[in-house]
Amino acid sequence: MTQTTETPAGTATTAGARAHARDQHSRTADTMLHVPVTTAPLQITDTLPDGATDRLVWSETLAFGRYTTMHLARGSRLRLTDTGDACVHTLLYRAGALHERFNAADTVKVPWQAYPGTGHPLLSDAGRVLATIVEDTSGSHDALTGATTLAGNTARYGAGTAHSTSPAARELLVLGALKNGLGPRDVAPSLSLFKGIRVDPDGSIRFTGSAGPGSYVDLLLHLDTVVVLANTAHPLDPRTDFTGTAVEIAAWRSPEDLAALAGGSLIGPLAPEHLQALNNTEHDFAARSTR
Repeated sequence: MTQTTETPAGTATTAGARAHARDQHSRTADTMLHVPVTTAPLQITDTLPDGATDRLVWSETLAFGRYTTMHLARGSRLRLTDTGDACVHTLLYRAGALHERFNAADTVKVPWQAYPGTGHPLLSDAGRVLATIVEDTSGSHDALTGATTLAGNTARYGAGTAHSTSPAARELLVLGALKNGLGPRDVAPSLSLFKGIRVDPDGSIRFTGSAGPGSYVDLLLHLDTVVVLANTAHPLDPRTDFTGTAVEIAAWRSPEDLAALAGGSLIGPLAPEHLQALNNTEHDFAARSTR
């Protein structure tokens, strides 16, 4: 949400304060959670697949330097759209079993691919698939370097606390974790979306930046999941100014995509490692569902 320090007129009395507060109900901000979801702006709904708007469960415009969190059901499809200069640090936790969460090392190691893109499974530390990237028009993501820190942002921008003018990703992710009953030690290395890197032959990591405005990535969730997102600077961004843009968020129910993905009709045949992780996921989900 955008904030204002303007002192409203006529709020010296309870009646005046009530009138002022009620007057805000019809107003919108450039960045906000859209509630009810049917009020989602056209810049979000017009870009969704046919039928998605009717099944929408989450719509938000998340400012640069802010965080958000949401519980999403298995079979939800989550689309994040870069408005031009976003960097979305992403963590996933299994709802109802928060000890199981996104594991960056396994997400890179198991599918033999360091650069996330379409078809890439986002794995938990238990060998299950929390989500699969089922569509990606950006190709600029990072599963290796993690989140910015308080010390790093303070050294580069002069501040890094969550409520400063240049909040670090880890500080924001901790706030998102706290809202879900977790703590700082539960904030593991995150996946950065819309800011890419490449590993050079000498082992150094090179920042490659973004694909530009309008690029998006879709995640299909295989389990009930707690999503925590922080839109803030990438740790290797060479710019001395703390700068970036909002990210558009939309999630809708799409359970039919689960079978389509496993059967190969959604994005094509899956690699053996991906299929095995899917089997692990379905086995555990079925066992828990029959208790």
